[in-house]
Amino acid sequence: MLPSLSTLQPRQLLAQVLNFALILSTAFMLWKGLSVATDSPSPIVVVLSGSMEPAFQRGDILLLWNRGMDTKIGEIVVYNVRGKDIPIVHRVVRRFGGGGKPLKLLTKGDNNLADDTELYARGQEYLERSKDVIGSVVGYVPFVGYVTILLSEHPWLKTVMLGLMGVMVVLQRE
Repeated sequence: MLPSLSTLQPRQLLAQVLNFALILSTAFMLWKGLSVATDSPSPIVVVLSGSMEPAFQRGDILLLWNRGMDTKIGEIVVYNVRGKDIPIVHRVVRRFGGGGKPLKLLTKGDNNLADDTELYARGQEYLERSKDVIGSVVGYVPFVGYVTILLSEHPWLKTVMLGLMGVMVVLQRE
């Protein structure tokens, strides 16, 4: 059965806490390593809306790559709107510039009637590839991101889940 905290010796308790810290730091290092490899601050994102249906459904996890700066029409990109922190996944419908000039993109959701100019920051008519785009979609895993959506829509669930994980690590014996 599960032992209580009072039955653990101080050395065992410290070992379990350090084990939990090791798990968290390993996850952080893997995330940062993936960020460096893909040249993207957020190499994995979750689709939060239905604007890209039928290509991607709400809850799909997208894998991003940001090494090539020559984005083509039809390519699906993830971008941040200046002043907002929510990534948007949409398809490139027009491109301006390129070559010696900065590449500028116009995007649109597959399930939307109009392009994204209404979503961009005030006064912004296009995305600058080097500043606004987080990365291009190179793969996806369907529906796995629903866990993230549930945790963000129900903050209490995140607290319960983290608490249970912490208790399991502390109470686990080797």
